[in-house]
Amino acid sequence: MWASSARIYAVALKEIKQLSRDRVTFAMIVMIPLVQLILFGYAINTDARHIPAGVVDYTQNQTSRALILAIEATQAVNFQHHYYSPQEATDAIIRGDIKAVLILPHDLERRIALRSNRLTQDSARLLNEPIGQWLVDGSDTLIAATVRSLRTMPLNDVTQSALPQTPVTFEVVQWFNPEQRSVVNIVPGLLAIILTMTMILFTSAAIVREREQGNMEFLINTPIRPFELMLGKITPYVFAGLIQVSIILLVGHLLFSVPIRGGLLSLFGAALLFIFASLTLGLVISTIAKTQLQAMQLTVFILLPSILLSGFMFPYQAMPEPAQWIAEGLPATHFIRMVRAIVLREADFLVLQQDALWLVAFTLLGILLASVRFKKKLS
Repeated sequence: MWASSARIYAVALKEIKQLSRDRVTFAMIVMIPLVQLILFGYAINTDARHIPAGVVDYTQNQTSRALILAIEATQAVNFQHHYYSPQEATDAIIRGDIKAVLILPHDLERRIALRSNRLTQDSARLLNEPIGQWLVDGSDTLIAATVRSLRTMPLNDVTQSALPQTPVTFEVVQWFNPEQRSVVNIVPGLLAIILTMTMILFTSAAIVREREQGNMEFLINTPIRPFELMLGKITPYVFAGLIQVSIILLVGHLLFSVPIRGGLLSLFGAALLFIFASLTLGLVISTIAKTQLQAMQLTVFILLPSILLSGFMFPYQAMPEPAQWIAEGLPATHFIRMVRAIVLREADFLVLQQDALWLVAFTLLGILLASVRFKKKLS
């Protein structure tokens, strides 16, 4: 018993010393639960608030302004833009600038007055008619549900009257996903998550495997430059990523009837930018990790925020500002915006140039950083 305990103690002590020298693994032991706790407890919120919205106000008087302020007081939406026509607002929804738009008609005051006074037979007929209309991006079911909750508004919030009054109602039109099927929103987002996991892991493990297997000795004796080695390593995985994109979209369309409204050229162009960004991130990880296990740990460390903060599972607008700042630094956030806009809202690649330029800048910076950190030597 004592001899067995001594041997177990010796092995355990060896593992503790080895773990203390492995800084990456020790950091993952501390950081992974810490990051998950912060993300789930602080950043994740299924109640969407301050949804970016626009308004088309044909009335433009005190009544319409009071109604807009009453709606904003619910903190469900934040009217960031005013548009002159529904078409202009529709284009903003397609670009992703806003998630919903409120349209107030010319006869807003008359409709409210008829509901409030109930003086005529016509007013009774109008009690069930909407006084305005909401146009909402229905591709995100949580955001659409939040806007639907604004379908009724108490009249005394607008008229400041103490008399019992009938609430006003709005017509809610859900675009791009009128059936409110969650799979329509999930499948395009899965493109980002699957590519993040596979592209980063494959690339980060590729160079680390060369180092572990001793193949770096052969590369040392060749005239290849670090930049050339980086590009050569990621080239095969570019085609692997495009194959994954094709499989996900095809299966999602055939099995789950997910529509593909945008052009395939725009879709694969956006996917190509994200694949390059993910591969370069994997290259940077490969210059940090010393073993394939460390490469996998660092991949998980990147994957968790990509799943939780990118808008894949939870609305981006529901997260606090610090979490949104972190999300803006993740390639998955920008790609999910692009792919959902192209696939579901039939957006053109050119109107998504801000996210596209960000992915290009991230790729160039990643290749530069990986090339600088890479050293063609064994130690």
